[in-house]
Amino acid sequence: MPNWGGGAKCGACEKTVYHAEEIQCNGRSFHKTCFHCMACRKALDSTTVAAHESEIYCKTCYGRRYGPKGIGYGQGAGCLSTDTGEHLGLQFQQSPKTARSATTSNPSKFTAKFGESEKCPRCGKSVYAAEKVMGGGKPWHKTCFRCAICGKSLESTNVTDKDGELYCKVCYAKNFGPTGIGFGGLTQQVEKKE
Repeated sequence: MPNWGGGAKCGACEKTVYHAEEIQCNGRSFHKTCFHCMACRKALDSTTVAAHESEIYCKTCYGRRYGPKGIGYGQGAGCLSTDTGEHLGLQFQQSPKTARSATTSNPSKFTAKFGESEKCPRCGKSVYAAEKVMGGGKPWHKTCFRCAICGKSLESTNVTDKDGELYCKVCYAKNFGPTGIGFGGLTQQVEKKE
């Protein structure tokens, strides 16, 4: 039977779509009023649509249905997704939870799991993240991050290390730098001719 006039058929309602009310997506035509997510029925536009074969979804429902699954795959920055996807016909598998004791019975298991905090080379105490400064490949307390000779507070621009100890550039140059005539200090005796 010939198609007398009329436009393409709507991908959602299968009725004729005329040019004035047509939205095209993924090679198919839709009425403006039929262009909504097939899962949550939210109205879509060209920036929020995600097509899968002959179906159209909002980006959130598309991600829930066809995106990665599991812990750590939330629906935005810094969120924990607790959506199980039941309203989309998805089945969520939960792992059985094991009972934990309220206190740690063996401290070595605790340190093995969470790691022992690093020790400051200067004072020997634990260095925690809030007070940690790296120098010479080792963690230091901010208060211990000083020159071993003059005690000057150090920064990344003026720190040098030798044998596991930190020095400011001035003290390092005086004690470990080159010596002799022309290097800032006269260390050789010059005989006076009379």
